[in-house]
Amino acid sequence: MRYLFKTGYGQDVDLARHGGHVFWYGMLAVLLVAAPWLIAEYWLAQMTFVLIYAIVGLGLMLLAGFTGLFSIGQAAFLGVGAYTQGVFTNVGVPFPVALALAGLLSAAVGAVVGLPALRVKGIYLGIATLSFGFIVEEVMARWESVTGGNAGLHVKHPDLFGFKVDTATGFYFLCLVVCVASTLAILNLLRSPTGRAFVAIRDSEVSAQSMGIHLARYKTLSFALSAALAGIGGALYAHKISFISPDQFGVLQSVDLLLLVVIGGLGSVHGAFLGAIFLITLPQVISLTKDYLPAAIGQAPGLQSVVYGVVLIGFVLFEPLGLYGRWLKVRTYLQLFPFYRQGLFKRQKSFQKSDRLK
Repeated sequence: MRYLFKTGYGQDVDLARHGGHVFWYGMLAVLLVAAPWLIAEYWLAQMTFVLIYAIVGLGLMLLAGFTGLFSIGQAAFLGVGAYTQGVFTNVGVPFPVALALAGLLSAAVGAVVGLPALRVKGIYLGIATLSFGFIVEEVMARWESVTGGNAGLHVKHPDLFGFKVDTATGFYFLCLVVCVASTLAILNLLRSPTGRAFVAIRDSEVSAQSMGIHLARYKTLSFALSAALAGIGGALYAHKISFISPDQFGVLQSVDLLLLVVIGGLGSVHGAFLGAIFLITLPQVISLTKDYLPAAIGQAPGLQSVVYGVVLIGFVLFEPLGLYGRWLKVRTYLQLFPFYRQGLFKRQKSFQKSDRLK
């Protein structure tokens, strides 16, 4: 069991709590940098998708996991960012400028969508965001002069002020830099008064308001920041697949993103990455194992949807804290062995939600 003895106030705000964090995250950074020379190009492409979905997952985690607001229309922000990036890139705007515009426009749209959050919550807020998703999908399909309609839109390679990123390795490193920057931004935001206000709203709106937190302002800000990250992820997604169409940003994509944060672990930054890994690798695992299954099962249509549903039901029933919650239990078991008690995590239900995932 590791005991931390703090000797200064700076340790309360350090990103790395102890030397073990520095070592393991340093090793992870080395592996990520060396990945293009260690794995095949196909798996490098899958890692790129993991980074893209992790960025989008961070935004939804901020909204659902840390602010407690329910959204089933996150794919709409993904589409806004993708089409903004595609349109501006195709007219010659440099990649960093187009990426910033994609994030800003998505944030503006998110702030507008966040207005219903001031009056409704729970399933009613989910219905409102779902309706917005349908509206955005229809606009993308009908605004043919800009989006190309149902015929789709081709997206050029990123242009970094004259330098074309037209290789898989180059684009992987570009996504890695954006993902690391987004993660550091979210971590610092959560340590700030704004992030603590988000968590207070999630735990109890009445208590947060009694402490002077402006609910309307922070809810709208949470929607805007979540949409901005989704827009940035959508911009990278558009470059990765090189062709976008409205049907790629429908309700099924929103459900996948919601699945990402629920299975990854609501209320944890790690959960966004674990959920992204799950979302990208599960279809690959299914495709690799279906040949070994009986033909009636392996060749059946809708096998992937059935597996998704079974996995989601399993997590909701047996591991509500997701993959990161399971890792916390395994880590605690190893640290306390042989003194680990069966009901250790069950007793934490009596504490505030913000204390559960420390």
